[in-house]
Amino acid sequence: MTTKFLKKYYTLFIAILLISFSLHLNAQNQNNFKIAKSLDIYSNLIKELNINYVDEIFPEKLMKAGIDAMLQELDPYTVFIPESEIEEYEMITTGTYGGIGVLIHQQDGKTIISEIYKGFPAQVSGLQVGDQVIKIDDISIKDKASTEVSKMIKGPAKTSTKITVKRFGVDELMDFTFNREIVKIENVPYYGLLDNNIGYIKLVGFSHNATTEVKNALLDLKSKTKLKGLVLDLRGNGGGLMNEAIDIVNLFVDQNKEVLSTKGKIEESNMTYKTRFSPIDKEIPLAVLIDNGSASSSEIVAGALQDLDRAVIVGQRSYGKGLVQNIIPLSYNTQVKVTIAKYYIPSGRCIQSIDYSLKNENDEFAKIPDSLISEYKTQSGRKVYDGGGIDPDIKVAPSTFSQLTANLYGRFLIFDYATKFKSEHPSIAKAKDFKISDENYQDFLAFLKQEKFSYQTQYERTLEVLKKQAEKENSFEEVKNEFAALETAIKENKSTEYIKYQEEIKRILKMEIVSRYYYIAGEVETSLDNDLDLDKALEVLMNQNQYQALLLPTSNKILGKK
Repeated sequence: MTTKFLKKYYTLFIAILLISFSLHLNAQNQNNFKIAKSLDIYSNLIKELNINYVDEIFPEKLMKAGIDAMLQELDPYTVFIPESEIEEYEMITTGTYGGIGVLIHQQDGKTIISEIYKGFPAQVSGLQVGDQVIKIDDISIKDKASTEVSKMIKGPAKTSTKITVKRFGVDELMDFTFNREIVKIENVPYYGLLDNNIGYIKLVGFSHNATTEVKNALLDLKSKTKLKGLVLDLRGNGGGLMNEAIDIVNLFVDQNKEVLSTKGKIEESNMTYKTRFSPIDKEIPLAVLIDNGSASSSEIVAGALQDLDRAVIVGQRSYGKGLVQNIIPLSYNTQVKVTIAKYYIPSGRCIQSIDYSLKNENDEFAKIPDSLISEYKTQSGRKVYDGGGIDPDIKVAPSTFSQLTANLYGRFLIFDYATKFKSEHPSIAKAKDFKISDENYQDFLAFLKQEKFSYQTQYERTLEVLKKQAEKENSFEEVKNEFAALETAIKENKSTEYIKYQEEIKRILKMEIVSRYYYIAGEVETSLDNDLDLDKALEVLMNQNQYQALLLPTSNKILGKK
């Protein structure tokens, strides 16, 4: 290659580089001008509204509405955080807040204690699930929204508060005075030994110390017996801190294994994350339970363990959130939580299921189409696919409930009966031993009758629509006998549903009642009865030939394909 040619080559290269830089700079300048222009228009609009609008305006409220509307054009995870909500976001990431350890809900216009965390002021002082909150610090909470009541209950640690409640079966109002504490919500509310020396760990969040809690649970289980397998339950776990997910994977795989990489617009967002420590147990047969509520950090754990062929994934397809958020401080003590990158698990796939950069013909964000789905391979060569969450190695049909059970639960009748039951029974058997007897069930049915419970089935709604249409078309008289026969048949079928769905209703009743005595740990333990996902996991963990076969390339040629 001649010097003349090299000189010409480098001159051309520099020219192209300068043109590219110039175009990039020009595009950036155009964007900066558009931003400045938009801010100027927005500022002038607010000023003119303040001067000319017929009624008084509230600039902060208008600004918040404008920001929220703007961010709706992006993904749902990019949100503006005003100063008043910063504490809520800190609670999500740290799992802690100042308060007394309760959750509340609204029911028929009343504020009801819906959950109590064991070991914190509410439980220690004797507050109970089902208590109706009447006043806080002698201030009536009538007509106040749950969010407002929640803020009144919370507060800095070591400050006091008084709550006045009405309790089922007690005539007089009851006052409770508390000293608020830092409430730490456990990431692992329950773990234990199942049949055949299989360990079980329920992980509900990824706030600070999630890895430590999983590690301690695993070590405690290992100290009790020689484990033949472990089930890590991530169902309903919406995620949390990314670093906790990486470190939890590290408990089961070798040091210096790539778990995750992130790619964003700016260089700082492009990162590769590897395991940092020696594992606790890289040999124990491992099953991970997931469902549609398993998202973000849960999908990192399940996806990485699947890509590294370290665990069998059981359940239903996960949610499909492959986006990374960061909280950026703004002026006046506000913040924005913004999506800065997409994440990619060891096989190289991104499991994001919705493309928020595009909208369909209905102006809605749509799932990534099949035509854009790509194939990847796990460490052993199994085929996996991107674009739609984590697909289980063993798929289990999701549990469904009858319309009757859904109505009983959704209208708080199971909740209210548990409140009544607790008032009449100071104690019950251990969570794993407690049963809903036939006598208990008959008492529940009598309670429903007393509450005058009724509901409309889908058949009844459809029949009602058809009847109205027939009347509208003046043809009802011709078919009224058929309608009457159908109505009778539906009523007869409906009357047998309390027998047909008895076991299903008993199962939900049992979980609600047990939670009143043994809190969330008891509820989780009870929920493991008749758990189809868990049964499948136990089945594969107890069959090592099946377990190993599932992790080989020949086990599933279309793993993750829609």
